[in-house]
Amino acid sequence: MFGLVDGNNFYVSCERVFQPRLEGRPVVVLSNNDGNVVSRSAEAKQLGIAMGAPFFQVRALLRQHQGQALSSNYALYGDMSRRVMARLSEQVPGVEVYSIDEAFLDLHGMDTWLGPLQARVRALRQDVLACTGIPTCVGLGPTKTLAKVANRLAKNYPELQGVLRLDSDSRRERALRALPVGDVWGIGRQYAQVLLSHGITTAWALAGVSEAWARQHLGGVVGWRLVQELRGQPCQGLQPSEDGTLARQSIRCSRTFGQRLSHFDELWGAVSSYLSRATEKLRAQGKQAHLLTVFISQDRFDTRVPPPYTRSATLTVPGGPTSDTLRLLAYARRLVERLYEPGRVYVKAGVVLDGLEPAGRGQQLDLFAPAPGAAPPLSCSNNRSQQLMQQVDALNRRFGRGTVRPAAAVVAAGQPVPWAGKAQHRSPAYTTRLEELLWVK
Repeated sequence: MFGLVDGNNFYVSCERVFQPRLEGRPVVVLSNNDGNVVSRSAEAKQLGIAMGAPFFQVRALLRQHQGQALSSNYALYGDMSRRVMARLSEQVPGVEVYSIDEAFLDLHGMDTWLGPLQARVRALRQDVLACTGIPTCVGLGPTKTLAKVANRLAKNYPELQGVLRLDSDSRRERALRALPVGDVWGIGRQYAQVLLSHGITTAWALAGVSEAWARQHLGGVVGWRLVQELRGQPCQGLQPSEDGTLARQSIRCSRTFGQRLSHFDELWGAVSSYLSRATEKLRAQGKQAHLLTVFISQDRFDTRVPPPYTRSATLTVPGGPTSDTLRLLAYARRLVERLYEPGRVYVKAGVVLDGLEPAGRGQQLDLFAPAPGAAPPLSCSNNRSQQLMQQVDALNRRFGRGTVRPAAAVVAAGQPVPWAGKAQHRSPAYTTRLEELLWVK
C-alpha cells in the first residue's frame, strides 16, 4: 500500500502556525514581486479567488472580507517542509519527497506489524499536526497513482476527515468515476484534450482502455503504465526525492526584478547573483556544467518596446566542465556585455547551466588543453579552485546564504538591492533567522 501526504493550503498553513490571528480569515500568499496568488486558504477559495489571480484584481475583495495577503516566505516554507518530512520519515518504512508539500509513503507491511492501517495513518496525521502545526490529508492506494487519486478526494470531501483508502475494487471504481480525466496524475492539458475528443471524460473510463489504445494515444509504454496503475497494478515504486538532492539535467536561476533596470552594473549584479546561486546548487549535486546560458528580458507587455523582448547567449565552457563560480562569472560577464544594449530597460534576467556531468570522473579530455605542468589559464589551479568553492559553500551554510558572494552582487551599505523582488507583505523568517525568532511574552 502506498500513501500520499499533502499539506493543506501549505503556504497559508505555514503562516498560520506563527500567526493564529489568520485562522478563519481569507488568506492568500503571493508570488515573487507580489504579482499573483499562489496559495489560498479555504476561506479565500470560497470567495472565488482563483489560483494565479493577479493581486490587484483581488485586493479590494480581500479588504472587504477582512482578509490578508502575504508575500512568499520561502525560507519559512522550506524549513516547515523539512520538519513535516522528518516526522514522516521517523514513522514509515520509506518516504519520497515529491514536492515542498507532498510526500509518497511506502506503507507495505505496516498493517501486519502495527495494526489497522487506517488508524495508523490517522495517528500519523495527528502527530504531524501536533509537532509542526501543519494540517494534512492522506490518500492510500495499492499504486502511487491511486494514492494520488485518494488524496485529491480526501481534500475535496470533508466527511472523509482527511483520509481515504482505496483498498477494494468497489471503492476504486467509485473514486475513479468521480474524478475528471484531466485531474489524473500524469495527464496534462494536451493529453486531456485527446482523451475528451475520444469521449473519455473520467478516470474510470481511462482505466478501461486497451493496451494498444493507450500506447497509441498516451505516449507509448508510459501511458500504458498509467492505465495499469489506475487498475491497481503497481508500475513504479518510490523515487529519489524532490528535496534539492535530486540530480537534474540542467539548473536554472532567474527572477523578475522589483524595479526596471537600465544600467549595465545593475543588470550584471543581478546576473552574477543568480549565477552564484546556480553554481551552489550545481556543487550540492556533485556536478559540473559544460554549457552556460544567460538571458535578459524586456517588458513584453510594454507597447513601446520593440521585439525581441528576450535575448540570450550560450557558451560552451572553455577548458571543459566546471562548477567554479569565479570561472563561470568571467564567461557570464562576456555574455552580458554581448547582450546588453544601452538605453533599453530590463525587467528580468537569468542563467541556465546545462550539459551536467559528475565532477572528477568521466570527463572528456580537451585536445587544446595546456600540457601537463604548464600554467593553467586561470589564476587558480583546479585543486585550489575546488578548495575555495568548498570553503565558500561552508561559510554560506554556517552563516547564511549570501554571506560570501560575488562583488558585483554587493551594494553599498544601507542601499536597497536594485534587482530584489517586491515583498511588501512578507512575514518574518521565524525558524531560520535568529534575529526574527518569535518572542512570546
